[in-house]
Amino acid sequence: MMKIKIRLTLATLACILTASPAFAQEVKVIKYKELEQLRNAPHDTLYVVNFWATWCKPCIKEMPYFEALTEQYKNQPVRVVLVSMDAAEDLDKRVKPFVQKRSLKSDVMLLDEVDANTWIDKLEPKWSGAIPATMVFNNKRKQYEFVEKELSQEELQRMIKKYKP
Repeated sequence: MMKIKIRLTLATLACILTASPAFAQEVKVIKYKELEQLRNAPHDTLYVVNFWATWCKPCIKEMPYFEALTEQYKNQPVRVVLVSMDAAEDLDKRVKPFVQKRSLKSDVMLLDEVDANTWIDKLEPKWSGAIPATMVFNNKRKQYEFVEKELSQEELQRMIKKYKP
């Protein structure tokens, strides 16, 4: 009887750890309008928004640097947002497993927009649409920078230190 209880308890625990939203990072699916609202909100938080995809090697290479920022500035007005450019139909089979496997702590969103030509120029006219791409902004302080390339950890740290409150 005791063995069965232990097995059930371990099985239950395994089920809870792998399926419970409390233990898994949520990936919010958004439209451009929500991204635009974030970009234009009159807040005094430094936002670091990185555009990436699970199939992009340079994006995956720089991902730990963004996660380090999330940890480094967790009690400060600095927020890292990772915006996945994967297709919406890849949410469950690629994006969520990627996020869970890497235990990402940053806010993760999937941008559900099929035609990038309708929104990229509105968000950042200099952006060709290539990823990785990163924008850093604090709207209250009128601070903004956009970079369309893979960042080294040092480059990212310098960018944040330039603008952090």
